[in-house]
Parts: sequence; structure tokens; C-alpha cells
Amino acid sequence: MENTEKKIIFSGIQPTGTFTLGNYIGAISNWAKLQEEYNCIYSIVDMHAITVKQEPAKLRQHTIEAYALIMACGVDPNKSIAFIQSHNTNHAEANWILSCSTQFGELSRMTQFKAKSEKHPDDINAGLFTYPVLMAGDILLYNADLVPIGADQKQHLELARNVAQRFNQKYSETFKIPEPYIPDVGARVMSLADPTKKMSKSDENQNGCIYILDDKDTIVRKFKKAVTDSEAKVRYAQGKDGINNLMTIYSVVTGKSFDEIEREFDGKGYGDFKVAVGEAVADHLEPVRTKFAEYMSDKAYIKECYTKGAEAARRISSKVLRKAYKKVGFVID
Repeated sequence: MENTEKKIIFSGIQPTGTFTLGNYIGAISNWAKLQEEYNCIYSIVDMHAITVKQEPAKLRQHTIEAYALIMACGVDPNKSIAFIQSHNTNHAEANWILSCSTQFGELSRMTQFKAKSEKHPDDINAGLFTYPVLMAGDILLYNADLVPIGADQKQHLELARNVAQRFNQKYSETFKIPEPYIPDVGARVMSLADPTKKMSKSDENQNGCIYILDDKDTIVRKFKKAVTDSEAKVRYAQGKDGINNLMTIYSVVTGKSFDEIEREFDGKGYGDFKVAVGEAVADHLEPVRTKFAEYMSDKAYIKECYTKGAEAARRISSKVLRKAYKKVGFVID
């Protein structure tokens, strides 16, 4: 996989059930494209998942399914390093090293910590507070040049950069300072039920969330119920959050520009547009659903892939971790 002339990209996704259309458009659909141009390292970050309560059997199942899903979405284990986070203990070790270069105040300002604390008031654990440091370790262990992130992850990447810079200043150059990679279109997909909010599987109104394994009838039905506005004209403009969201989705899955979409639906109502978007999304996701079923019927192959991925991840990250250990003064064999 490695080509020293290519930049390194690291990205991870939590195994918290089937990916949403937002996960797919904002992240996973780009992973396959990126592996053609970059040295890509992708991880199912199951260690992050346990910052909130998980049923162990379901977490194991979701982790395997998540790995199968990223392959179904085009991640090729022969082109990229794809592994399960907990299979590389270097991440947990880096977490401690980096925690000692992270300020309490920095973590207390993390907006996602505040949001999850409000959502899970009965389980505000230390892991929930410090997991941005684990995320920093995920990135820094691989000397990543770029990290594909959504707009809501900018704060975490900035923390990783700050921690790396602080460590480097204290102990000399050790970690590469990563930069964000944010797609121009589709980086943030909004709820179909409330287009002012990000699409989320935790949405109380499940009509607002499309799952990439939903069947065609379900997808079209949910798009038919999408919230729009009273203008009844398909155009991208301020104050038209629902239509802007649908146009973004349609643009991503068809490759058409907003101008082309406006011309295509000139004189047509929102009903026609919603059905067209739903059908386009369903047809776009059909190969993903088919490939996912194929992979899940061959668990031995999935295991072969994530085992090979973990071995490659350990080889790379061990060198960086060993260097950091030496810098802080640990006795190295």
C-alpha cells in the first residue's frame, strides 16, 4: 500500500450501528476515492464507542458490520490499511503519553463533551471527557498529513494539532502536524425532518434519517416526507434549508451541479423533486447493499482483512510510539 511520495490520510468511524446517509456522503463515500490518490489508513474506532454504554454482543456485531460496510462502500484492504482500533494497543498507549501534554481546560471546552454529557447525564465518565486525546493519538501515530473531517470535528482536529505542537516544543520534533481535509460538497448532510440539524441516527423522528442499508421503498418514502418550504421552486438559496439539503444530496449521488439540478426541475414541484432524490439515492446505494450482504456471508474473509490491517497499523504506529517513548525519557530496550 505504501507509496512514500503520497501524503498520508487517517480517518475513523465508530461502530454504533448502520451508517447513515450523512456518514456515507460526509465521510465514507470519499474514502474509496481518496485511496487512489493518498496512502490511506482507516479504522473502526471501537475504543471510542465505549465512552457511552454499549451492549458487548451488539458492539462486536456492529464492529464486524462496520468493517464490512466500509469495504462495501469501496475501501479496498489491498489499497488501504483498514483495521479495528482495539486490535492495535498502541492507540491506548499513545493516549496516555498525549494526555500528559493536554490541558484540562482544553478538554473542558470540547462542545461534543458538553453535548454528550447532556444526552447521557447518568454516565459522564472520564473516557467521555478525554476521548479527544485518544482521537489525537489515532491521527498522530501514523504521521497523517490530512484528516477528512466534517465541520463538527474541526475542534477535535485542532486539539490534536495543539497537543502535537506542545509535545514537539517540549521534547523536540516528534509528531507531524495534521491538516483538515473537508470536501467542498456534502460534508454535512442535514435531517430530512429538521434541516437545521445534522442527520443523526439518534433523531427522535426516524423519518429524518436515511440508513445506507434501507431498502428502496423505505428511502423513497422518507424523502417524500422531507421538510421543505412554501415556495415550491427547486433552487439553492438562503432560507431554503430543506431544499438546499436535498439538492446537496442529489448533487453528490448524481454528480450534477446545482445549476443543472435547477434546470432539470424548472417548472416542477417539490413532490417530483423529492421522489427523484429518493430514487437516485436508493439506486446509488443498491451496490453497497449487495456487496455488504456478500461480505457478511463470508466472515472468514472479513477477519483475514482486518487482521492484516491491524498488523500493518501496528508496524507503522510502533515506530512513532517508540520515538515518543524515547523522547519522554522511558527506558527503551
